Amino acid sequence: MASARPLDSFRTRDRLQVGSQSFTFWNLGRLPAAEAARAQRLPTSLKVLLENLLRREDGVTVTRGDIEAVLAWEPTAAPSREIQFMPARVVLQDFTGVPCVVDLAAMRDTTSEVGGDAARINPLVPVDLVIDHSVQVDRFGDAKAAQDNVALEHERNRERYTFLRWGAQAFRNLRVVPPGTGIVHQVNLEHLAPAVFTRQEGSETLAYPDTVIGTDSHTTMINGLGVLGWGVGGIEAEAAMLGQPMTMLIPQVVGVRLTGRTQPGVTATDVVLTVTELLRKTGVVEKFVEFFGEGLGALSLADRATLANMAPEYGATVGFFPIDERTLEYLAFTGRSPAQVQLVEAYARAQGLFRVAGAPEASYSQVVTLDLGSVAPSLAGPSRPQDRVPLPGVKASYRALHAPLAAKREAARGGTAVAAQPGTLADGSVVIAAITSCTNTSNPSVLVAAGLVARKAVERGLVRKPWVKTSLAPGSRVVTRYLEDAGLLAPLAQVGFALVGYGCTTCIGNSGPLIPEVSKAVKAGDLTVAAVLSGNRNFEGRVNPQVKANYLASPPLVVAYALAGTVDIDLSKEPLGTGKDGKPVYLADLWPSDAEVQAAVHAHVKAGQFADEYARVFEGDALWRALPVPAGGRFAWDAASTYVKRPSFLEGFTREPRALADVVGARALALLGDSVTTDHISPAGNIEPDGPAARWLKAQGVEPKDFNSYGARRGNHEVMMRGTFANIRLKNKMVPGVEGGVTVHQPSGERMAIHDAAERYRKEGVPLVVLAGKEYGTGSSRDWAAKGTLLLGVKAVIAASYERIHRSNLVGMGVLPLQLEDAGAVAALGLDGSEAYAIAGIASGLVPGRRLEVQVTRRDGTRAVLPVRVRIDTPNELEYYRHGGIINYVLRQLVAGR
Repeated sequence: MASARPLDSFRTRDRLQVGSQSFTFWNLGRLPAAEAARAQRLPTSLKVLLENLLRREDGVTVTRGDIEAVLAWEPTAAPSREIQFMPARVVLQDFTGVPCVVDLAAMRDTTSEVGGDAARINPLVPVDLVIDHSVQVDRFGDAKAAQDNVALEHERNRERYTFLRWGAQAFRNLRVVPPGTGIVHQVNLEHLAPAVFTRQEGSETLAYPDTVIGTDSHTTMINGLGVLGWGVGGIEAEAAMLGQPMTMLIPQVVGVRLTGRTQPGVTATDVVLTVTELLRKTGVVEKFVEFFGEGLGALSLADRATLANMAPEYGATVGFFPIDERTLEYLAFTGRSPAQVQLVEAYARAQGLFRVAGAPEASYSQVVTLDLGSVAPSLAGPSRPQDRVPLPGVKASYRALHAPLAAKREAARGGTAVAAQPGTLADGSVVIAAITSCTNTSNPSVLVAAGLVARKAVERGLVRKPWVKTSLAPGSRVVTRYLEDAGLLAPLAQVGFALVGYGCTTCIGNSGPLIPEVSKAVKAGDLTVAAVLSGNRNFEGRVNPQVKANYLASPPLVVAYALAGTVDIDLSKEPLGTGKDGKPVYLADLWPSDAEVQAAVHAHVKAGQFADEYARVFEGDALWRALPVPAGGRFAWDAASTYVKRPSFLEGFTREPRALADVVGARALALLGDSVTTDHISPAGNIEPDGPAARWLKAQGVEPKDFNSYGARRGNHEVMMRGTFANIRLKNKMVPGVEGGVTVHQPSGERMAIHDAAERYRKEGVPLVVLAGKEYGTGSSRDWAAKGTLLLGVKAVIAASYERIHRSNLVGMGVLPLQLEDAGAVAALGLDGSEAYAIAGIASGLVPGRRLEVQVTRRDGTRAVLPVRVRIDTPNELEYYRHGGIINYVLRQLVAGR
């Protein structure tokens, strides 16, 4: 959408000569002296925001006052000033990207139906969609695993992939990276990100910082390259794609001072798990984190990307690293042109964005120091990424989880404990060991270390235990190139870690089923089994529904636990197996020295590998190229499709928004506790065979073997709404002692599936609310956690506190987020979900942060009040809510020609 002409009231517009080319840029150094001094002390990440505003100042979307607010930033002040940020580009992964393209297609239809120009619906900024979330680990452990998994992926996702091929030709500014290429964040890091963005405007070439938002919370990985970017919901991403700036509060910035260097044997994974624990304790939710200090010099670019990747796990919006010599070396090594690398250096230095050793320290809201030398080998688990466990403590950590489960199981069996036989599947057995996820597969040092552990294990005669499902899912094809060059791909396969495909697998629940015999034994014995994965997410029920203990670990430790076959072991001193010579083999016998790792990395990770692989990044394999490409500017929806359906969000769309109304006579759909994740809310993983989604699919003639995953069916709202709040580990306090998507219909008192209750309430004309505890909506930026909530008829969520992305997504779908003034009020009032709820003050006029009262009427007629604060934080968000969500708001602007 068009904006007013840039004003440049600070006169910062300037020219930058790089070689033979001249660029126009907005030079922070040309600010008036007092303002320039203040800008110089800003954290680098805020300088990027400042440039974004200077370049886009138009007096409407961006005012002089917005720029002055950033320049006057008070580090310790609570954020209160909103600004409009516009990213240079957007990246999507296919689970969240398909719904974005579905919504764009539906917007074209709706625009045409109300008399608008459908051709105006296009991304207005460059968008890259990387298909990386659909491959599953069906076959593993042999040379044909990857080939068969890819074939199954195409078979299951043919409708989705055909739709995406249509989208790539129908929409301007949309590129699609085919399946089997890599993980979106790694492809972004290794190829897509320019670090400094350029755009032609008339006769000028503009240069400005590369900034990006993505529909995956781990978009932050690109912060390691000096690119400011973070994850948003698909709803916000769609708005940005259509030229709508993002409203945000000028954040606090926590500086993490890194000192020293890591001890021998300590990996980047150990560092990031330590940082995650440290920053969760510090409290960095809704804040920027920026790394600085002399310790940065000891971190490779891949190490920095590892730390940036897990910003969602430590709760920050970003985990930013400034551009420096390491950045330039990485850009050149991974195939960026010499001219681009030269531009990045010249621009960053001219703007004061280049890290120079010994430069004055920026001002930060808070400074936290980490001595890298204090980091020890660690894992995280058994169910949260911030729960770091030193390697010697894993055994005790597992036993603390298992003890109450074992007591409950034995009580059900009449007090009879079943003794495990040595060397067999038992409680504590590792049934999944996966080298997976963007966090680690972008880092050659930890992948080479895993290969060296495997090679030493082969030499000693060790292989995985037979009950362990092992997998190697690299984040790009470059990984297998250098592992093969180093002679490490073969030993990894020999110990069980054969290539299974390229993409995000186990970390997002695409681990596939357990080994059939293992699955049966786990179910029969109600065993507490474990997964060890090199991922960033280990929330309960996420990796595999049969696995109760999930540990994040570095790739070499993943290999070690596959060899040991259990987490009920102290690998720091107990042998992980017996060698072919009959002698015990310890972890120390297999662990490579830092010198071994670095020698292999330097010898076998080569620049030419990146150039070769990314030269054909958009081509795809024969299966992709054989797919049909539907023609036309509007998509021909197939009524029989169970993957891609025209969504219902825009049904009844009107050119003007309807008046807001109070909520009266609402019922509670669920009463939830603390730390409810988007995995609990949004459909994820495999579709359970007997739930509402399964029943709908069966009614459409789909066999259970063809259900696929919720992620693959995100383009179908009928499936997704039926899977909302259907997680098998959801604990709804309205049905105490029961796990899963179950609730109680009121006032009948009948127990039923959450979707079935929502459908019954819809027919009865009863609005719904959800009550929850602290940190509601933690985890991945799943837009369906908000979309599904809306489609179930939920008008408001009442929670003790929210994670940033999910709160924003609720507003973006027209669901009202309310925050309890007293976090413990629901429990203090003894509310159990049987009450009726009313929310007044909506119709009379909301303002950001307004205080309201939720009136509660119990079954016996007595009443209570829940004081709440409206968590619509900015005027822009209020506009989105008033229009019934961002999509409606943007579409009305486009239809009106604005």
